[in-house]
Amino acid sequence: MIEIIAVIIAFLFFLAGLFGTLFPGMPGPPLVWTGMLVYGLISGFEDVGAFFLIAQAALTLLVMGVDYLFSALGSKVFGGSKAGLWGAAIGLLIGLFFFPYGLLLGPFLGAAVAELLIRSKSDQAFRSGIGATLGFWGALPIKLGLEAVMITWFVIRIF
Repeated sequence: MIEIIAVIIAFLFFLAGLFGTLFPGMPGPPLVWTGMLVYGLISGFEDVGAFFLIAQAALTLLVMGVDYLFSALGSKVFGGSKAGLWGAAIGLLIGLFFFPYGLLLGPFLGAAVAELLIRSKSDQAFRSGIGATLGFWGALPIKLGLEAVMITWFVIRIF
């Protein structure tokens, strides 16, 4: 019975983590890993040992790195600055309140406004906004795919 409760709690963390990956503002990958850790704590670490949790932590860091790398590269390739990258992140968070259009326009507008504030060049701001948006959306399938690998590995391991 306790193992069933542990699985349910782990899957609630997985759902919260996947939601956090789709909608920034929540630490998606760390929530997925925390679900595995909580399962281990409840079940006595019989199915999930130290190697498994360390390997999953490495995958968690990889997912987080992909997110940062794609956003930064997208902005950089299109000539954006760090301000544009931060603007894209803030724009995405604000865009959540205007779902679903905010998810499309938020990163673009955030990066463009940030670039305009520091550079005052509209063409550069536009390119930075495009780059940040493409970076965010380009990373999303990779992040979700890696998280699916993490969850699948967990399911195989415990069943």
